[in-house]
Amino acid sequence: MSDTFSADQVKSLMLSRRSVYPNQYSGEKIPREAIEEILEAAHWAPNHGRTEPWHFKVFEGNALTRLGKVQADLYREITDPELFQESKFEKLLRRPTEASHVIVIIMKRGENPKIPVIEEVEAVAAAVQNIWLMTTALGYGGYWSSGGVTYKEAFHSWLELGEEDKCLGFFYLGVPAGKLPPGRRNAPWDEKVEWVSE
Repeated sequence: MSDTFSADQVKSLMLSRRSVYPNQYSGEKIPREAIEEILEAAHWAPNHGRTEPWHFKVFEGNALTRLGKVQADLYREITDPELFQESKFEKLLRRPTEASHVIVIIMKRGENPKIPVIEEVEAVAAAVQNIWLMTTALGYGGYWSSGGVTYKEAFHSWLELGEEDKCLGFFYLGVPAGKLPPGRRNAPWDEKVEWVSE
């Protein structure tokens, strides 16, 4: 494999990355070797002070059903009965089982107090971008979700996180069922840029 890549190759990969939702997966399982390759890519993310604050819990097989049940049960437990939605409960219960694998994304706070927490979170986000790009390069579908019980203390307890650790969401992985629509952005890139010359 070459150590150099053309700008067109890199741009093509980035433009191909998109959210592929669990209900767009075929049900086929992704091989363990591919999941390991995806996770290795995450490990090459930039991070301040070499703290490597990312940590991933990978759910597969029967554990996907358990993950769905935990999410759904916690949603029922912490939601006001008047606000409870049966459809949301069922979605939380079902969604993990639609994926080949679900990676729970965790920020484990490093031991260097000089590194701000926000920079640890940013490093994990960079690792997730690497996950997404490698997932795309291998021809699989991925989706980063931060809904449901992601930020709830009860879920953090279930994950056995440390006091300063944070769950940053779920990365769903699957084999796309059929051709996917092209990716898109709502606004041109240059509308998000301000040039400062002096």
